[in-house]
Amino acid sequence: MQNQLTLPNSICRSEPAPMFVVDTTFVLFFLAVEMGSTLGRLDFGTALSAVTLMAFVAVPYLLPSETEKPSFLPWVAGRAAVAALALLLGVAFSFAVGTALPESFRFLPMSLLIVAAAVSSIVQAYVIIRNRLAR
Repeated sequence: MQNQLTLPNSICRSEPAPMFVVDTTFVLFFLAVEMGSTLGRLDFGTALSAVTLMAFVAVPYLLPSETEKPSFLPWVAGRAAVAALALLLGVAFSFAVGTALPESFRFLPMSLLIVAAAVSSIVQAYVIIRNRLAR
């Protein structure tokens, strides 16, 4: 008599934790902080930043993912809330630069945006290019 243990496939598979476009959220945050810190100037750069910010709110939903995507409207509402909070932080940051913070801190949001964008690009390239095992 043999004892046999059977497990459903969902238990046997090791699935990664759902990390649906978390890296682009950092880019969204720093882009909104940068836009908030330059919001006093209404020029072509601010308009271009606004269009880019709107794109970063909605377009990452279309990125490939192995996990199940959440419904669109609550997901966009969460990202819009992140962008709005970051815009307010950017405005507060612009008021603090030169008074509470040194003038050289004015470039910090753009520097962090560049780093976050580079890391996000590398992560997205890895997700798209990596080898996928045949099932």
